[in-house]
Amino acid sequence: MNIYRYEENPLITPADVMPYHEGFKVIGAFNAGVAQYNGETLLLLRVAEQPISDDPNIVLAPVYNTGTGKLDLVELNRNDERYDFSDPRVVRDRTQSATFAYLTSISYVRIARSKDGHRFTIDDVPFIYPSNAQEIFGVEDPRVTQIGDVYYIYFSVVSPEGIGESMVSTKDFASYTHHGMIFCPDNKDVLIFPEKISGKYYALHRPTMKSVGMPEIWIAESDNLLYWGNHKHLMGLRDGMWDSGRIGGGAVPIKTEKGWLQLYHGATKEHRYCMGAVLLDLDNPAKVIARSDKPVLEPDAPYEKKGFFGDVVFSCGAIVDGDIVKMYYGVADTSMACAELSLKEILNSMVYE
Repeated sequence: MNIYRYEENPLITPADVMPYHEGFKVIGAFNAGVAQYNGETLLLLRVAEQPISDDPNIVLAPVYNTGTGKLDLVELNRNDERYDFSDPRVVRDRTQSATFAYLTSISYVRIARSKDGHRFTIDDVPFIYPSNAQEIFGVEDPRVTQIGDVYYIYFSVVSPEGIGESMVSTKDFASYTHHGMIFCPDNKDVLIFPEKISGKYYALHRPTMKSVGMPEIWIAESDNLLYWGNHKHLMGLRDGMWDSGRIGGGAVPIKTEKGWLQLYHGATKEHRYCMGAVLLDLDNPAKVIARSDKPVLEPDAPYEKKGFFGDVVFSCGAIVDGDIVKMYYGVADTSMACAELSLKEILNSMVYE
């Protein structure tokens, strides 16, 4: 498959983003939702900021305080045997629930704007910032679905109670209405289709199973975009393949003559993330028509292989112009990049059932 990675890649790196919080550093500007508005390409960046500790033995964990509207910093001592510091993203408390952890950074959503889709300027302030108890550890990985003149932006929200999915809507990317949580914990990787299908709205989502089951893609339906039901398992993991460890949605589904094209992410059990494709029936998106047996895009470039969490390409949003699919994607849990692919080649590369 012919892939054109932009010469400017990575398009946005942490060094391009000024910290919003004093005494913090930006460690990630990645996994952005994508929209087109007023002749511009907008990247709704997940910006991750980490507090700078003056003591090498102290890790500072930022937590949004719903009472003050500011961040509190929890001090965690590396010499304290209660804590597990093996993962740079989280600090786990061994004395509490096995899943309890502090995050070492706080994430929020900031807008980057471009006239040509290659060169971006970044807003000085956040667009979506933690605002309630479900978001005290941050808001992450936004996606954008445009329906009419309304842009629906949904994102993972993180708190000690788990990771769920919340949504806001906007018409101008200056203000928004917060609609609250639309998928409860533990769930993420939500994608809302850009139009009604047979009178229903549809969304993909990825429950995180803690007992029976695997991290796989499900589909749900709704009458109003807020309350989702009739959940069905859509597609699963495949042993020995590039998507054997976990899978989840990537870009908002693209309507084609052959079906709904979904560019999803898949990872091996060794945490190598690639991008693949699945084709869903136009009238019944709960039906899989075809699926990639090989990745559409995999981590090859240096900026995809090395970073905060290497060997990762993570599809975020696509702009289709004729046969050209402009795919914006996160790289190495650090930065943003873009590649152009052929829509026809993607459709022809899949194995049809």
